[in-house]
Amino acid sequence: MNFFMETIISVKNIIKKYKEVIAVNEVSFDVYKGEIFGFLGPNGAGKSTTIKMLTTLLQPTSGELTLAGKNVMKEQDAARKVFGIVFQDPSLDGELTALENLQLHAILYKLNKKDSPKRIQDLLTLVELWERKDSLVKTFSGGMKRRLEIARGLLHHPQILFLDEPTLGLDAQTRNLLWNYIKRLNEQEGMTIFFTTHYLGEAEEVADRIAIIDHGKIVALGTTEELKTKTQTDNLEKAYLELTGTALRDETVSSADGRKEAMRRIMNR
Repeated sequence: MNFFMETIISVKNIIKKYKEVIAVNEVSFDVYKGEIFGFLGPNGAGKSTTIKMLTTLLQPTSGELTLAGKNVMKEQDAARKVFGIVFQDPSLDGELTALENLQLHAILYKLNKKDSPKRIQDLLTLVELWERKDSLVKTFSGGMKRRLEIARGLLHHPQILFLDEPTLGLDAQTRNLLWNYIKRLNEQEGMTIFFTTHYLGEAEEVADRIAIIDHGKIVALGTTEELKTKTQTDNLEKAYLELTGTALRDETVSSADGRKEAMRRIMNR
């Protein structure tokens, strides 16, 4: 672990209800500055709902959320400047080039026109896409799009990077490459990384600490070693199954409702 015990993400007694369904139920945890924090859980466990609340896409029913001291509910614009996000579903414009996608994002975030060209070049170089800056994004592979999304998420110098299933659907080589970029950001810039994944081997390898949510509640939080000790198992996958069970999970009604609410909030910004 290379972080100091300074809280940068604070979640206190968060509840999210959809009519009679409680998607997130009294969830509390802290994430420290410079930490790589894994947030794991089965489908419908409340994982995506929590992330959407943290990133201002959903409004909690009750509780308190802060990012770098910014109240997420009361200071939404200030909170959005604190983080970058790579969504599970691709959100790039395929009809634009890599360079144009980042230029558009720079305008949306009102970045300094004088400084943004160099920032864009530095980030495209970091993710090894500078030579493809003038290529249409629709011609990119899945891994290239993910790398571009990471670059886009870093444009405004965020303190926190949220990664929602960043390596979903990618081959092992590309997943390894992406995590190398992410770990480099964490080590060189002290950036806090908050990620979800269903690849438990990834979480075991890169996370400083892990929270596991199930049925809307945090069922465990700690280092991989602490989770293995708690469950008397020898790897994270076994510990995870011990904590959440082996039954298959389907998407809940609240997940669909959450997407609708998130879309409404985006459209009303």
